[in-house]
Amino acid sequence: MEAKEIIEKLKSSGANRVQFAVSDIDGILRSKTVSVKKFIEVMSSSVGFCDVVFGWDSQDKCYDNTKLSGWHVGYPDRKVSIDLNTFRKVPWNDNAPYFIGDLSTDEQLATCCPRTLLKNIRNQAKDIGFEAQFAQEFEWFNFVGTPNSLAESDYKNLEPISPGMFGYSQVRPSYNQEYFNDLFDLLEQFDIPLEGIHTETGPGVYEAAIGYDEILNAADKAVLFKTAAKEIAYRHGFVASFMAKWNPELPGCSGHLHQSLWDVNTQKNLFANEEQGGKPNQIMEHYIAGLLHCLPHILPMYAPTINSYKRLNGGDWAPNSVSWAVDNRTTAVRALPSAAKGSRIELRVPGSDVNPYLAMAASLASGLYGVKNKLKLKQKPSSGNAYKDVKAEKLPSNLQDATLAMQESKLAKNLFGDEFVQHFCNTRLWECKEYYRSVTDWELRRYFEII
Repeated sequence: MEAKEIIEKLKSSGANRVQFAVSDIDGILRSKTVSVKKFIEVMSSSVGFCDVVFGWDSQDKCYDNTKLSGWHVGYPDRKVSIDLNTFRKVPWNDNAPYFIGDLSTDEQLATCCPRTLLKNIRNQAKDIGFEAQFAQEFEWFNFVGTPNSLAESDYKNLEPISPGMFGYSQVRPSYNQEYFNDLFDLLEQFDIPLEGIHTETGPGVYEAAIGYDEILNAADKAVLFKTAAKEIAYRHGFVASFMAKWNPELPGCSGHLHQSLWDVNTQKNLFANEEQGGKPNQIMEHYIAGLLHCLPHILPMYAPTINSYKRLNGGDWAPNSVSWAVDNRTTAVRALPSAAKGSRIELRVPGSDVNPYLAMAASLASGLYGVKNKLKLKQKPSSGNAYKDVKAEKLPSNLQDATLAMQESKLAKNLFGDEFVQHFCNTRLWECKEYYRSVTDWELRRYFEII
């Protein structure tokens, strides 16, 4: 949209405030609410935003191992550019106008801004004649309570909104019908149309598939979806959790990425295969080869937390190896070739704790690497249960090993630049350090009295 059109919409809306947000390195939206007058003054230039949002972790604890932001630079304001094309209204907040911004024009922090990184990778695809179409699906658990009540209970004795293992249930959504319907209806009004939503196997767990879109729009919708679902849950007295694995006895929560390459006019799906009878065509094969080749080098962009790796242990509807096959849900890459426009690839590595901007940037950059270099698939398609495929290369089993591999990877730096790789990896190593400083319940039970 043009600025003039936005101004007319804001003035005619009757709103007196505007909310805008930027994604931090963890995919958490950090936002401000300003007056309409203030927003109109700054929307075509830039808005000041303290750079601490790139200098602290998910708990607002400041990093001591990063260069781009920190006490050593004094946490100045940085330039946030508002993307006017992201304009939408929040239906559960008096239809307040809402926008997404990024740091694409800030010389200091552009290299570590997740949305800016994705824009750069998207532009690389456009430069060689491709339009990337993506969609993300999420699984998440829902609990009775409030943020305060869960914190007061120390996250113990949690009560899911419905009991038992009941995937694809018809009756469980009716138990919380207003919440279930609000998710579908309010998200559509918020310009995040869902293709579908249903219960997954596990107490109180839902799965939602967001509709396909151009990759940047798809990432915006995925990031907004997680926050929107939490806000809608609050309205019903629930707390939504996108942890990858909150309970060792229950399945984890996925954030699968569906993707395809199209011509620049978005008229032809380049993964569609009319000749090879359910097998990937050449461009899809190169793309899959790129995904698999790059996967061990950039795993933290798909699995960014300590908890992510509790899900990637095999046998949990999540992959644990560098593997692929046609329509196989035990592999890292599930190819779904067909002659139709829906021909696509599903990357099953990401969990719901992922930053969609980084995961989509990583996936597209990897696929393009395979296409540009005409990589051949070294791995044979897994047959049956890929968890038991002893020939498949295993993924790193923890965040520290995966991060150290990425930090030293020339390929990762070639794909995303030295500054991003170093900043991102340092934030992941910080996460590891914070974890190793803690004393867990498991350690207390195991060592407190017996050892």
